[in-house]
Amino acid sequence: MNILFICKFNRYRSKAAEAYFNKINKNKNFKAKSAGLIRGEPINKKVTKILEKIGVAPKGKPRGLDREILKWQDILVIVGDNVPPSIFKDKRISGKKLIVWKINEGNNSINLIKRKVEKLVKDLKSKDE
Repeated sequence: MNILFICKFNRYRSKAAEAYFNKINKNKNFKAKSAGLIRGEPINKKVTKILEKIGVAPKGKPRGLDREILKWQDILVIVGDNVPPSIFKDKRISGKKLIVWKINEGNNSINLIKRKVEKLVKDLKSKDE
């Protein structure tokens, strides 16, 4: 099962969700990647420091959406509050399942991302058993 985390620029929220998912997920059948509606600028040091607090480091440069990654995913998770879910209503685009979290870039966002990712991993684990 391939999970794609989406935010606007793939510089913080979706990168954090991808990195944390890949850190805590122990099931090799589940793989995660992330992308932005628009490929953003390189990740800044402030974001890297925030992510280090939860023990993850974002990998790679920000990535924009493309046909290849949309075909790859089975579950699309909209992490950012500034990504309209209506873009992904068509099942040919969104994959088998669309999840919307709508997390803003506020002070508590990293903790909210952690909790949401932990719940997603737990839900996926229970469906896989």
